[in-house]
Amino acid sequence: MLSFTRRFYEKSGEGGGGASLAERDRGGKRRPIIGLALGSGVARGWAHIGVLRELADNGLSPDIIAGTSIGAVVGGCYAADRLDAVETFARSLNSRKRLFGLMDLSFSGGAILNGEKLRAQLDEHVGERLIENLRMPFAAVATECGSGHELWLTRGALNTAIRASYAMPGIFEPVRMGGRWLFDGALVNPIPVTVCRALGADIVIAVNLISDNLFRGTVIHDQGVIDRTLESVAKTFVLDTSGAAPAPSDDKRSFFRRQFGRRQDGAPGIANAMMDAINISQDRISRSRLAGDPPDVMIKARLADFGLFDFHRAEELIAAGREATRRAMSDISDHLALAPVGEQRLQTV
Repeated sequence: MLSFTRRFYEKSGEGGGGASLAERDRGGKRRPIIGLALGSGVARGWAHIGVLRELADNGLSPDIIAGTSIGAVVGGCYAADRLDAVETFARSLNSRKRLFGLMDLSFSGGAILNGEKLRAQLDEHVGERLIENLRMPFAAVATECGSGHELWLTRGALNTAIRASYAMPGIFEPVRMGGRWLFDGALVNPIPVTVCRALGADIVIAVNLISDNLFRGTVIHDQGVIDRTLESVAKTFVLDTSGAAPAPSDDKRSFFRRQFGRRQDGAPGIANAMMDAINISQDRISRSRLAGDPPDVMIKARLADFGLFDFHRAEELIAAGREATRRAMSDISDHLALAPVGEQRLQTV
């Protein structure tokens, strides 16, 4: 059963990593508890892998992770000791055709994609793990359909919580959990700093993938990726039983152009329009949320050249995440040195 309410209690070492933090106590004092807030950003989220790799190379391991959307994917896999697996998967998407081959159409009317192929990949990587049994506290942020409530998923099936967190409205079908329909947490909390603090972090390091380096408002475009790949996408979905790829029919071309491309007059297709709308809203929301509760350290990768659908550029994105973390290391070190230490106060929701 997943916890949907913000119910706090003192951690006593049961599940979620409390024991591992207690073991770090020395002489009644402990080092600061580090929370890592991994933000949304669609394909740009592969940069989170580089962030985690660079932190590890500098001897730092977060005690708490909260993730939204793609941040929940990478953060959840990290908490489940499956970061190597998700990196291997990310690097395997080395062509646009392979990427779109994972996109299975939905005929329910609830979204363009039903996400079953991606769900199978996620199940393969994290299995039937429960969030409360992970080696550290983890939370995935989701939004309740209808009410718009922000939900912190801290218990229950990890794979289901991750899917709920990345279920972009209109793109992926919403996920039913605990009698509620949930979708992408980026609509309410794109960079979940508040969640890390609620879980007991002394220092929160946030990874921002949706604003430029000067923290101005920005809209991330798809860099023409979808338009350039319509032919290969159509072929992917019309393979015959022999594995040959016949020329796509006019109907197929028309369908994918309506959904993912742009009209002849330049107007965006359905998927592009929804992605732009979500991108604009999460940029505005994140600026507002971070102004009220800023992180101690903000890692901002230089991602202006990466579009929202550039999943096939994992190697470059991981490198960008590493480079951004290297730039932030002095700031992280300063905060660790100055942070007060005291009684353990790990919490959960």
